[in-house]
Amino acid sequence: MNKNRIIIVFIILIFTVTGLYYLASLKTETTNNAIGVVVTVGPEVEFVKAVGGDKVDVTLMVPPGADPHTYEPLPDQLNHVANSKMYIEVGTPIEFELNYMDKMKEINPHMVVVNSSKGIDLIPNTAEHENNSDPHVWVSPKNAKVMVQNVYQGLVQLDPNNTAYYTNNRDNYLKQLDELNINITNSLKGKENSQIIVYHPAWAYFCRDYNLTQIPIETGGKEPTSQEIASVIDLAKKNNIKVIFIEPQYSSKSADVIAAEINGKVVKIDDLAENYIENLNNVAKTFSSV
Repeated sequence: MNKNRIIIVFIILIFTVTGLYYLASLKTETTNNAIGVVVTVGPEVEFVKAVGGDKVDVTLMVPPGADPHTYEPLPDQLNHVANSKMYIEVGTPIEFELNYMDKMKEINPHMVVVNSSKGIDLIPNTAEHENNSDPHVWVSPKNAKVMVQNVYQGLVQLDPNNTAYYTNNRDNYLKQLDELNINITNSLKGKENSQIIVYHPAWAYFCRDYNLTQIPIETGGKEPTSQEIASVIDLAKKNNIKVIFIEPQYSSKSADVIAAEINGKVVKIDDLAENYIENLNNVAKTFSSV
């Protein structure tokens, strides 16, 4: 009797394990059926997920805390590129793409490459990027709408059977970007024509949209000289500016020196955060509070 019970229990265990394995294989198969999409910077992660939903699997090349002007891809990341179906490039002269985009295309020549900045009115000849365009297009919600549309077109091209799904997702997210624009405009009422001092000149498109002026501490990707620091200190004192903004990718050494001289403070803001809408809402509130 006991022997029969053991046999029955053993059979039940076999069926249970087999069933679990089958379910796991279905889950893996579903994951594998997702479209592998690679992006360069954090905000693009939200753009692609917003449109692609559960039909995309997104790989970020420049991770949180890294600088897209200097970052070098890891072998594991290049393996993701080799096995992906699409790359959403920023499409502006950002060093990561200038240095590695051709190599990634060679690794995966069949990968669809989408220029997400196509159709955006680029700002030319910034101090950091002479004879080129400012690459930081994503900091503008208006530009983000163009980028999302380009993402949408790429996904529809690659996966036309799910056009209705992508269209619905795109439309919903574009409405959220419109709301973001309204929220930022309301947050910055009364701040028009204000100057903000930033360590890295990443906010030109944001400033263009909302009538602000960014004053960068560093230009050309180099630490500022003593003379340049002194010039920023003089400007801050003249305009009664008490806050220095800096992105988490950079050392705060120069910003701390300036803040000490003007009896001000250093505040961190991030142009590369993946939670795009939430982050820009917070950035606008931070700008409005100074």
